[in-house]
Order: sequence, then C-alpha cells, then structure tokens
Amino acid sequence: MPVPGPGYSITVRVEAPASSTAAGDLTTAVGRVGGVLTAFDVVESHADSIVVDISANALSENHARDITETLDSLPGVRVRKVSDRTFLIHLGGKIEVSPKVALRNRDDLSRAYTPGVARVCQAIASNPEDARRLTIKRNTVAVVTDGSAVLGLGNIGPAAALPVMEGKAALFKKFAGVDAWPVCLDTQDTEEIIKIVKAIAPVYAGINLEDIAAPRCFEIEKRLREQLDIPVFHDDQHGTAIVVVAALRNALRVVGKNIEDCKIVVSGVGAAGSAIIRLLLRKNPADIVAADINGIVHPDRGDLDDNLASIAAETNKQRASGTLHEALVGADVFIGVSAPNLFGAEQVATMADDAVVFALANPDPEVDPLEAQRHAAVVATGRSDFPNQINNVLAFPGVFRGLLDAHAHKIDDTMLLAAADAIADVVDNGKLNASFIVPSVFDNAVAPAVADAIKKAVRAEAADRP
Repeated sequence: MPVPGPGYSITVRVEAPASSTAAGDLTTAVGRVGGVLTAFDVVESHADSIVVDISANALSENHARDITETLDSLPGVRVRKVSDRTFLIHLGGKIEVSPKVALRNRDDLSRAYTPGVARVCQAIASNPEDARRLTIKRNTVAVVTDGSAVLGLGNIGPAAALPVMEGKAALFKKFAGVDAWPVCLDTQDTEEIIKIVKAIAPVYAGINLEDIAAPRCFEIEKRLREQLDIPVFHDDQHGTAIVVVAALRNALRVVGKNIEDCKIVVSGVGAAGSAIIRLLLRKNPADIVAADINGIVHPDRGDLDDNLASIAAETNKQRASGTLHEALVGADVFIGVSAPNLFGAEQVATMADDAVVFALANPDPEVDPLEAQRHAAVVATGRSDFPNQINNVLAFPGVFRGLLDAHAHKIDDTMLLAAADAIADVVDNGKLNASFIVPSVFDNAVAPAVADAIKKAVRAEAADRP
C-alpha cells in the first residue's frame, strides 16, 4: 500500500562515465529498487565523466540507503554525496521574526523604541485592551506543547517536538496570515503547564494547545478556558473534529443518508476521538458506538476513567458490548483515530449498504483503503497519497483568523460547527463526489470561508448576550 513520498526524499550526487547510456543506467537503477525519480540534473560535464544530481522519493530511511547503494554499485559510478531533502529544509528552523516597521534613522528609533514607546506603554497601562490594537497581540497565537504526544511518535519531549511546532507556525502564516510562535515546555505536570500558559498569555490573542497527551489535555484545556480571557483551542481535539464533521456531512450527501438515521462507530477515544464524538452528538445521529483497545465503551465495563465514563453516558443507546468488529455490523459510518490494521474488507462488508469509512490513523490506517473501497461507498484517510485526506490544516488557520479578527475571548461548539459547515460548503454540488468530499488544503477559499464563519458566530453570540 505505501508509495514513495517526499517525506523521504533524497538528492544523490554521483560521478558517472560520460557514455551514451549513463543517464538511462542511473534512472533505471533508481526504478529497479522502487525509488521514484523526481529530478535529474547534470551539474558538471567533462570529456570522460559527468556529475549528476539525482533526486528521488523513497519509502523509508532504509529504502533511501538501498537507492544510494544501488547507484554506487553501478560500473564506473561513484556516489559523492547524499542529501536528505527533508533535513535540508529544517536547517536553522522554518520560521523567523522580522520587523514590520522601518528603522532607518534616529527618528524611526525614537518612535519605535525609547523615548516614544513609553507613551504607548502608558496608554496600555491605562487601558489594557489597547494591547490588542497597539502590539503584536492582535495577530499572535502561542502554539503550546509539552512534547508528550507528538504525531505518531509519542512522548519524545519538548526539544524533539519543536520541528512540528515550527511547522504549525509556518502553516498559520501561510494559510491565514496569523503570527504563531512555538512554546515548547520542559514539563509534563498539569498544574505547571496551566501556570506557565497563564503567565505568558498577555502576549497572545489565542492559545493553540498541541500534542499534549490525553487525559491531561482535557484538564489543561478546560482550566485554561476558565481562567483566560482569550480563546484556548486544542487542535488535536477540535481541529480534527471540525474536519471530520465537515467531511462526514459531505460523505453523507454523496450516499444520500441523513445523520439522524446513521449508526456511527468511532475507534479511539483519546483526545481526537472524544472531541469528534462530542461534536457529532450536536448533530443528533441515531447512535454513536465508541470503541478503544478494550472493546466497546459502555457504562458497565468497569475500567472507565472520567473521560470514558462521560462518553459512555452519552453514547451506545443499546448498551452494546463486545469488540470493534462486532460494533461494525450494520454501521453506516466508521471513524478511526486509533491504530493501524484493525480490520479488513470482510468487516467492512458487514456494515450497512453505502457505508462511509474514515480510517484516519497515520501513517497506517485502521483498514487498508483499497480493501475498504471494495465494500464502502466513500473512504477517507489521513494520508496525502489517497483521495479525501482529512487534514487539520483545513481548520485551524481559518479558525484563529476569525477569532483574532473578531477579538474573541472564547471558543465554543457553535463556532466549531460553523467552521465545519464552512469547510463542507467549499465543496459545492458541482465538485462533490465519492473521491472529493473535502477541499484541498491548498484551496485559497478555505481559510477565508472558515474565518468568516467564525466571525459571524462570535458576533451572533455577542449580540445574544444581555
């Protein structure tokens, strides 16, 4: 199922004989071991030799090594250097700070810094809300992590989490013009994290919690929302939930079903799964059955923590027990945010007709998408090499753009649902089909649509308050 992709892209500089077959020999060698050639550039040419840069996508580090060794084994060929293109784009980090104002002379300096800046400080001291107007606060978000649940890598710590947080900040800027900054905390103590985020909050107009393990992430988000006057958004929970709800709305349009008539099975009841379930409940499905590593979640299971107990109380109307495979029987929708290779085509076949399967575990989904397509009408994954990629970047840039523009002090489910509807609406009836239920992450219409929906929801709630 996996195909070579740009995540394991290398450029190999090789010296080869200047023969008529050199180019063909080199490219054939790459293909013979399963590499995907992406560029072939001659950088030097001599009477008896050429130097070539060969760029190729691989499956893994070991596969990249196989490609290099295969090239080096060709008669007369010598590998001079191998560059990992993923590491190259991370050299020195992916983001920077640059001034927005000119500092050309003493006059500029006197206004931007001392003595002129003192007047601005005094204005904010007199009216703290002016910080949103007169400082970077108006457009700045903290991307906060403790490194405890980074991608599929687990608890790798704050320093190792930094490349991901940098990437998140770059996406904020690229897609919504939001200035975001990584805040990687060298603690995994709930109380300490809450204390630190509260202490740094004056700089920011929003907090994006990222890659903090469950169940601590629930408590951290809840407490910060109660104690801060700026929106606090845990993207692993709510960003995922927004995009899943958007995708499901469109998938059900494809198969002609109403969510009120659907049995939905959710595999994984951690941060993402819990948030998906709670947002879907606002849509009044016929039933949701949650399952984790110990099977179907129900009130009598005896091993439930506070989060699972809450989920059990709101789902599984029939109080079913058993395995995930048993839960799938007759289900209209499967949503997986759990672990790879949990079931196969034979289990998909037991689902209802025109079933929808969202197998979102990354990089290896709960079911092989090609196997799922044998029986399901619509299949989505978290991968970029299959149709219907469920990707949080569809949500969080526009969500924060809207929150910042509306000077919002909180975020709630009404706003999350508005964002989901905005994403779904970008795929109009002329575009919608079983292989296109969510827009591309590079669709320039997405972030503005989400931002506008968030702004309207914020203003509507403000108008309703006495």
